[in-house]
Order: sequence, then C-alpha cells, then structure tokens
Amino acid sequence: MKKFLLTLACVLFAWTAGAQFYSDYAWTTIPDHDDWLYKTGENASVEVIFVKYGIPRDGVLSYEISDDMQPADVRGSVEMKHGRAVVPAGTRTKPGFRDIKLTLQLDGSTYRTHVKVGFSPEEIVPFTKEPADFTAFWNKAVAEAEKFPLTVTRETVPERNTMREDCFLVKVMVNETQGLYGYLYVPKGAEPHTCPVVIFPPGAGVSTIIVPNWHNYYTNNRFIRFVIEIHGIDPRSEQSVFSAASRAMNVNGAGYLGNGIESRDDYYMKHVYLALVRSIDYLTTLPEWDGKNVVMKGGSQGGALSLVAAGLDKRVTVCVADHPALADMAAYAEQGRTGGYPHFNRNPGILTPKAVETLAYFDVVNFARQIKVPTQMSFGYNDDTCPPTTSYAVWNSLKGEKSSMFTPINEHWASDATEAAHVAWIMEHLVK
Repeated sequence: MKKFLLTLACVLFAWTAGAQFYSDYAWTTIPDHDDWLYKTGENASVEVIFVKYGIPRDGVLSYEISDDMQPADVRGSVEMKHGRAVVPAGTRTKPGFRDIKLTLQLDGSTYRTHVKVGFSPEEIVPFTKEPADFTAFWNKAVAEAEKFPLTVTRETVPERNTMREDCFLVKVMVNETQGLYGYLYVPKGAEPHTCPVVIFPPGAGVSTIIVPNWHNYYTNNRFIRFVIEIHGIDPRSEQSVFSAASRAMNVNGAGYLGNGIESRDDYYMKHVYLALVRSIDYLTTLPEWDGKNVVMKGGSQGGALSLVAAGLDKRVTVCVADHPALADMAAYAEQGRTGGYPHFNRNPGILTPKAVETLAYFDVVNFARQIKVPTQMSFGYNDDTCPPTTSYAVWNSLKGEKSSMFTPINEHWASDATEAAHVAWIMEHLVK
C-alpha cells in the first residue's frame, strides 16, 4: 500500500507539473525502499516509468550515478520495455546520497529526470566544525551592534493594505550605513499584547520583496508579519537598481555571499545576521505583540536565516526552515564532500584556508547547534540547490525539540500543503 501511494503521488506530481506547462510526457521513479532510504552497504534499485501522451514508450534509458552534487562515477544503459526499466543504483559505504540521472532519447527529443536515494543519512556529520570562540564572537558582535541606537523608519503603504491588515514599510538600521527593509503587516483592530510576530527572511538574490499567497495562513491566525529583504534596498526601486547593486556586491564571482569571505569581521553576512537581531529589537516594541512569541519562517536562504536567528537570539520561540541554504558551505574544500548553497566549488580558488575559517562563523550548522526552541524542517531529496546531504547535516546538528517533514520527490520547492502544515505546527508550539 505504501509503495502504491508513493507511486500514485509521483505520477500525480509529474502529471500536474506537466499539465501546468502543457507537457505531453511524464516520468515516475520508484526506489525499492518506500522511504527512499537505505543503510550504508545496502544496494538500491529504482524502477523507472516513462509515458508519452499517456502511452508507455520503449527505448534505451541511459543513466549516470554520482554522490550528491559530485561528478558521475557510474554510467550505463538499460532497455525500457512497456515503458518500464529497473536501474541498479548501487550503494554507499559512508552516509550520504546517491543521485541517479536518467536520459531517454525518443522521437528526436531528449528527456531527462533524476532521483536521489539516501544511505544512513541520520549519520551524516557536517564537515564544518564549531570554532572555540563561536559564541564569544557572536555575543560580542551583538553587544556592539546594540550600542547603536535602535533606528527605525516606518511609513504607511495604503496600496498594500488588506481588509484584515494594515501595511507599513519599515527600515531597520544596524549601523549608520547598513540595514534592511521590510513590509510590516499588522492585523486591523488588534488589541495590545495579543499578536505573535513572525519574520520571513528572503531567499537568495538581490531583488524586491515578494509576499506569496500562502502568507494568508498567517493572516488568518492574526500574526504580525514582517517580510524582509537583506540588502538595504528600498523594495519599491526599479529593477535596474537591484541589478546594479548585485553587480557591485559581486567582487569575486561568488556574488554577495562571497563578499569579504577572507575575514569574519568583513564578511557580508555579518551585518545581515545582526540585522535579524535588530529587527527583533524593533518588533518586540510593538504594542500589538503578545509579549511572548517570535517566530522565524523561511526557505532556502530564508530557511538559513531563520535558523541563524533562532540560534543567535533567545527571544525566538519557534523556528521553521525549508531546505536551508548556507549549510556546510565549506565542505567542498574536502575532495568528494557535498557542500551547500552557494556551492563555492563553482568558483575556483575561493575556498582558501582563511575563507574556510571565516565560513565556520556563519555556517547554519553551527547556529543549529545553539538552537534550544522547537524547530521544524522540511526538504526534498531531489533538491540540487540545497542538497539533502547538507540539509541532513543541519537536521543532525539540532539538539533540541525538532520535527521533520521530509518529502523525497521535492526539488527546491515546498507545496501549499506543506506550508499549511507548518502553520498548524507553529500554532501548536506557541507559548501560551
């Protein structure tokens, strides 16, 4: 029954995603373990189904198999019969994931998909070690940042008001030159001390603030929402402003996430992490705040920043992170290791010993080790942006109360159902 449900889910996903783009074909990949997980040393195999116009098609299925985010070390092919074939995925002797990339040439077109299976992922140990002075470094940084007076500007944004919320554009400064913007949504008619606050950090990039539709789940539960960017650029700016800023920050080919990487004091993300603390400083002054609950919720870079804030600031009471980026970033410095986004292995020469030392102070796994509050994580095994190897490195580093929503078929996205489940879990874990 489990395998049938998984197969059905895969087919429905493929059909739904295909229908959105008017696709005429669908892949289904079914590992022989229902949860896609194996013990190290166990051999895995994957049944592959391919249909076009709903009709099973035959052909030569080529495959390449590699460790997660690594070059292929196995290549082969197998004949598809009645649209089906079984690919031997092999095993691993160390905890981690194998990625099976599939290619089918048919009717003059090339069709591709992939599937990842895990081997004892609960035993994955991060490459990144915690510096001896990690806590002292961040305690000092926060103390120095809070010497700067809390400086906030706030203006109404009538065009973003809704029937249930008033919207304000807020800028929070970290120092005289660095800060962040955010859209603050406050429930209409909220009585003092009645509303939990939730902060939504952004995914990676330099762009305006996007507010997705699933935020309605938080609106329905009368949260104060603070939806932020991290670069101090007014979200009402033209795209040319964001593009110019992105180019200016890209000093070594690795974008802003490589900016200042040779120094823990000059690294770009230092003021971003401190801006999260200063944002909490501000939000906890709002008269509508319930005086108890500060929730962090984000995905990708936003998931990373949510975990950072939860590890850095004891006022955070609940944390939810989808497929976190910035996890085990320096792992590529060891040959054969899988590192997290932004995948510094793509920028030759950037992971110098000094850069590796710097990144340890900013890596999500070291903040995860500090988290004491309830934390929920979700991620997909098929993710090539924030790979499951590094998500498990974070998950395994969490020592407090934690909850998982592992969704094998997902790539770098979370479904609406997952977002709804996150809110339900948050509601259960609010401080009463």
